[in-house]
Amino acid sequence: MRTNMIKSSFKFLAMGAFLAFSLQSCSDDDETMAEGPVISGFEYGIHGEEGHTAYRGNDLHLEAEILAEANVKSISVSVHAHDLPVGDKEEEWDFEQVYTDANYLIKNPTFHEHIDIPATAPVGEYHVEIVVTDELGNSTEVDGHLDVLNPISISDVDVDATVVRGNDIHAEFMIKVVNGIHNVEVDIHAHDLPIGDGEEEWDFEMQYEEGLHEKTEAEFHKHIVVPNTAPAGEYHATFTIEDEKGNTYEYETHIDVTKE
Repeated sequence: MRTNMIKSSFKFLAMGAFLAFSLQSCSDDDETMAEGPVISGFEYGIHGEEGHTAYRGNDLHLEAEILAEANVKSISVSVHAHDLPVGDKEEEWDFEQVYTDANYLIKNPTFHEHIDIPATAPVGEYHVEIVVTDELGNSTEVDGHLDVLNPISISDVDVDATVVRGNDIHAEFMIKVVNGIHNVEVDIHAHDLPIGDGEEEWDFEMQYEEGLHEKTEAEFHKHIVVPNTAPAGEYHATFTIEDEKGNTYEYETHIDVTKE
């Protein structure tokens, strides 16, 4: 009789332990499933380069590895800025898209896309966010910051502020262009200057390619002669650099032409 009671007690304890283990296992599984997809190796910026930068007028490379307990239902990407100043010929830009391509709707996809950044997008800091949602409704979000830069830049600018007519204007600066230089256009003109005796209205327009075309870095160094007959006064000078993709960058300044 005592032996039977002991056996019964062992059976009861064993069943209790099994039940507790089963409940714990289910609880652990629920917690695992509730964690949602895992996003790793999130890359965004210029493909093949370190850092989180991109150039307007070019594309933004995005890539990430995704691990999920269930099939992925959607991958959404957003890119936006906060209160960036919008300059001349610029337009406010943001990006949002939900990706449901068949090659992404699996358990462990590799996400890889390229987003075109308009040439008119303001330069500055943008916020990038990727959200992965699986078929169980679990979502995971990863975000970061992106610096959008101009693909054309100039430095060490040295342009004469004044010139005596009959002499030349010295203009010099360094150019860096991601997509290669197409040309540099110079436009110098005045507005409503009085034309005296022996004077003739003067303006200057010229495109320069020689020694610059298709280079990613070059020095612009020119001397522009001002005729003796040019009216004295203030002239507006614009230097426009165009790259091989049609993106442009303008540098503007004023030059005082004097008689002596």
